[in-house]
Amino acid sequence: MTSETPDKNASTLEPTEFGPRDHDTIENVDNENAKLLEQFLDTISDDGDADALGVEYLSLTELHPADFSDQLEQLTDEARETLVNYAPQLITADVLAELEDEVVEDVLPMLPAAQIAEAVAELDNDDATQIIEEMEEQQREEVFDVLGAHDRAMLEASLEFEDETIGRLMQREFVAAPEFWTVGDTIDHMRETGQDLPDQFFNIYIVDAAFKPLGYVSLSKLMRSDRAATLSKLMDIKLTAISQDMDQEDAAYLFQKYHLISAPVIDSSERICGIMTIDDILEIVQEENTEDILALAGVSDSGLTDTAFSIVKARGPWLFINMITAILASIVIAQFDYAISEIVALAVLMPIVASMGGNAGTQALTVAVCAIAERDLTPRSAWRVVRREGLAALLIGLIFAVVLAIIVMVWFKDPGLAAVAFIAMVINHLCAGLAGVMIPLGLKRAGADPAVSSSVFVTTVTDVIGFFAFLGFAVLILL
Repeated sequence: MTSETPDKNASTLEPTEFGPRDHDTIENVDNENAKLLEQFLDTISDDGDADALGVEYLSLTELHPADFSDQLEQLTDEARETLVNYAPQLITADVLAELEDEVVEDVLPMLPAAQIAEAVAELDNDDATQIIEEMEEQQREEVFDVLGAHDRAMLEASLEFEDETIGRLMQREFVAAPEFWTVGDTIDHMRETGQDLPDQFFNIYIVDAAFKPLGYVSLSKLMRSDRAATLSKLMDIKLTAISQDMDQEDAAYLFQKYHLISAPVIDSSERICGIMTIDDILEIVQEENTEDILALAGVSDSGLTDTAFSIVKARGPWLFINMITAILASIVIAQFDYAISEIVALAVLMPIVASMGGNAGTQALTVAVCAIAERDLTPRSAWRVVRREGLAALLIGLIFAVVLAIIVMVWFKDPGLAAVAFIAMVINHLCAGLAGVMIPLGLKRAGADPAVSSSVFVTTVTDVIGFFAFLGFAVLILL
């Protein structure tokens, strides 16, 4: 049946294409979309004729919501306000779901409660919850007053959970069936309740009388099976369920470990109450990875709507902590000022030892934080990883210690100074490698996020030990 040639006289719909086509690049498509939006804004500001505005408006509605949201995010606050106030209908439910959180927070106050309620009712529960949580309390109540009782109850239930937990993020619409149903019963039920089904789903969950999940049947398997086949014979009992109180990072790990497309969410009574799907997990993974990368640098994400003051407020405390650690290193140097005054070469070589140790510590720290996030570095494997990183740091320290000693001999022609540089380089590399692993492990055991503050402690260790080892051995050997 799939190989039959379609009737040439039958009417067909032309497919709508989004994104780059033929030899277009993503950048070219983005530029074309940006020009289209700028032209529409220019026509508005110039009080252009209605026909031109109508054509440009229609072109904007034909953009994919992801493309339109990208361009909306790039606008200035003033241009965005002009666009939303003039054509609020362009801010559809799908566009709101695609926008970054800070832009949603900026756009929502410009929209009427009725339009937001209509958009929220159209979206799946997880996307609707993300929009609702960006609202001020007063606007949220206005939207809830317009929403239907069912939609409001589901959203309020989601908001009762802590941020970044599965109960807040899960999709509450799902398809469940008893094990004695046949394939035909299931298909007929889905057709009859089509409007109440989620927009996209991959599995049908088989439940018992207490609504506890027993297994699942994938849609592909269901459609290939005979209508008379019972779900109990088709279902896969290898089911990975997720608690509604689980942290989103732990749920993402389960999806990655068991190669899941979707998973049921269960409450404290082990009853199915929602599902998580792979598209939501991908967003979580990207969000967590970005958060860890920024945390390693001691900064937070800077959105397009952030002001210079908010950026300073976010970055200032970490820079202050770095200044304190730098003062600690300076105090160590001050204890050996007499040595530096007698041997000026020490001042020339000090930064080399400290910076090499700092870079080695950062390398070990980055590997350790990633391994902790991926559950590869656990208490069981910690000692093995510490030994490995310590040995690697020692070998690298020996290699570069030899290189530095040769440079010092050629430069200053002083064997004692070369020996000092050699010893300090080995010690600092060894301490840097060990600190890069042990500090994030210690913070993890203490219940802190190892990505947030590890870099500050590692930098302190490498600077203080590097300067102390170099200047201390200089005093012992040269003075």
